[in-house]
Amino acid sequence: MLTLLAVCWAISDSPCAAEGPAGKSRYRSATHGHSSGDDRSDANDGEPNSNLFGLRSLFGGNDDGTSSRRDELLDALPMDRLTAHAKVKLAGVTEKPTLYRRLPTQAIRCDEELFLFLTRKPEAIIGIWDLMGITNVQATRTGPYQLDAIDGSGTTCQIDLLYGDRNLHVFMADGMYDGKFVQKPILGKGVFVFKSTYAVASDGSTTVTGTLDCYIKFESLGADIIARSLGGLIGKSADHNFVETAKFISQISQACEQNPEGMLEMVDRMPQIDAQTKAEFARTIINVSQRYLAKTLPTAKLVQDRGIQATQR
Repeated sequence: MLTLLAVCWAISDSPCAAEGPAGKSRYRSATHGHSSGDDRSDANDGEPNSNLFGLRSLFGGNDDGTSSRRDELLDALPMDRLTAHAKVKLAGVTEKPTLYRRLPTQAIRCDEELFLFLTRKPEAIIGIWDLMGITNVQATRTGPYQLDAIDGSGTTCQIDLLYGDRNLHVFMADGMYDGKFVQKPILGKGVFVFKSTYAVASDGSTTVTGTLDCYIKFESLGADIIARSLGGLIGKSADHNFVETAKFISQISQACEQNPEGMLEMVDRMPQIDAQTKAEFARTIINVSQRYLAKTLPTAKLVQDRGIQATQR
C-alpha cells in the first residue's frame, strides 16, 4: 500500500507491491548489475545535515519518539536474509534519512491473496486507474522485482522489491523530480517498509492491517525547494492518498467477490500490464470469487454440489 504512491509524494507534489499469500520469502540477488561505485554513492558521508532546512520538523521530529520508533523498526528487519548489496543500499538511506514518516495505519476488509498480489504488482492498480481516467502514472515492469514509473508531472522512479514475505515487504526506490517547480532536477532515494497482519472473522472475511514506514534521502540542496514550495502539505497529502488507496483496494476485493465476470473483462482491457501479470490477476480474481462463494450461505451448498474447489490460503 503502495510503495509507488509514497515514492511519488516524496519526490514531488503529485498524488500518486513475490509469491502466494503463504509463500516463501523472496529477496534480491547480491548483484543487480550495479558497480561498487553505486554502493559507495548510497552511503555518502559528505551530505548536508539530516535536519536540512527543517524538513524533519515538517515530517515529525525526534522529540515525539520518532527516532526510537524508526530504530526499533530497522532492528526488526530480517537483515540476515538480505544480501550484502541490499544491506548497503538500505543503510545508505536509513542511517541518515532526510525525513522519516509513518503513514496512518489502515485496516481494510480484503482477501489476503488479492492484497498480496496488489502489493507486489502495483501496476495492476495503476492500470485500473488508467481505465478510469484518473491517473497519468505510467508503470513498466522491468523484471520480477523491478518497476519503473513516471507520474506525468516530472517524477520518474525505479522501484526494487528487496524482500517480501507474507507480513513484510521492503522496497527501495531511486527517484528524480524535474518538474515545473524546480530549476534543476532533485534526486532522491527511498526505503519503504510495509508490514501487514491478517485477521479472519467468524464470517470468513479477512481484515488486513497495514503500516508503511518511509525513509527518504535527498541528494542535493534542491530539497530546500520542496520544503519551501510544499511545506506541511506534503505530509497531509501523503496520508490522504494512502488512506484512499487502501479504501480502493478493499473495493477491488469486494468487486472480485461479487462481480468476478466484470473484473475479468476489465483485466482484459487493462493497459500497462504484461500478459503474465494479467494471467496472475485473472487467477487471483477467480480464487477470490470461489472462496467468497464457498463461505456464503446458501450458495455454499450449491458450490459444493457443483464440485467447485476454492484455492486455500
